[in-house]
Amino acid sequence: MFIDEATIRVKAGDGGHGCVSFRREKFMAKGGPDGGDGGRGGDVVFVVDESLDTLTDFSGKHDWVARNGHCGEGANRHGADGEDLIIPVPPGTLIYDEEYGLLLKDMNEPGIQVRICRGGRGGEGNKAFATATRQTPRFATNGKPGQERNLRLELKLIADVGLVGMPNAGKSTLVSRCSAARPKIANYPFTTLTPVLGIVELSGFRRFVMADIPGLIEGAHDGAGLGHDFLKHIERTRILLHLLDIFPSDDSDPVDNYQKIRNELALHSSELGKKPEVVVLNKADLDPEGLFCDDIRKQLPKSVKNVFVISAVTGAGLNELNERLWAIVKGRIDEPDSD
Repeated sequence: MFIDEATIRVKAGDGGHGCVSFRREKFMAKGGPDGGDGGRGGDVVFVVDESLDTLTDFSGKHDWVARNGHCGEGANRHGADGEDLIIPVPPGTLIYDEEYGLLLKDMNEPGIQVRICRGGRGGEGNKAFATATRQTPRFATNGKPGQERNLRLELKLIADVGLVGMPNAGKSTLVSRCSAARPKIANYPFTTLTPVLGIVELSGFRRFVMADIPGLIEGAHDGAGLGHDFLKHIERTRILLHLLDIFPSDDSDPVDNYQKIRNELALHSSELGKKPEVVVLNKADLDPEGLFCDDIRKQLPKSVKNVFVISAVTGAGLNELNERLWAIVKGRIDEPDSD
């Protein structure tokens, strides 16, 4: 199940209560108060974890609560502070306050950490209330409750490489051949109803994340088709892999389809329209002599410099494509120019 949004409740730890205690030792009949203060409650801290790429960890757990502070003890012993609750989230997670609809933090870079809820202060023991005129205070204060929030988490970055293209272009087949992901594959449009993540494994323990985004159609930026809800997931991907079917089932023109998708990306977001892309011509097994692929290459805009020819069904050309994508993702070579 794909999870890109989650609603959770987070609560910082309560402060420990102060202690009421009096010193009792031999030859010290009136030792005086020695109750210690309570410990501070733990904070709730969100941190970016680069090993994560979905919000699946939040799908089955709604309440996230930090540890309470320990109560104070006699002999002026301070209660231990509660342990902070560290919550890892994938890069690109947006943290919203559900009640007010406010964006609290955009976790868009590695190493970011933010305290969302502060732990409660510990209560004071009776030692703190002793004065010259009140030498035997028989009371202490309770710890303060920790902060509590209802949060909405939204993921905008799910992959290094985002697949875009018309419905039934072969994106799901490509993801299934390059990774262990098993999206639904069928010979009709809109087979993919939700984004599908795949981890592309290469030799030498190299990997990158590829996302199959539901097919786009003309008018997707206005809500047509299924792509509108998922365009947000490719806004921060480093590369767009634009998959073109050289023999569309509806007999449409592949070059015209390319221009339509590019237009939808630009209309949804100007930044998305400028994002670098790699163009991939799919179903080369149906063009053994390469005549159709050569013709499409010539018709594409001159600014499109990275064009690969593959067959997602037979696997032809996939190794070369994956090696190039990994090199671009890791900065080993320059990123391709966008249209």
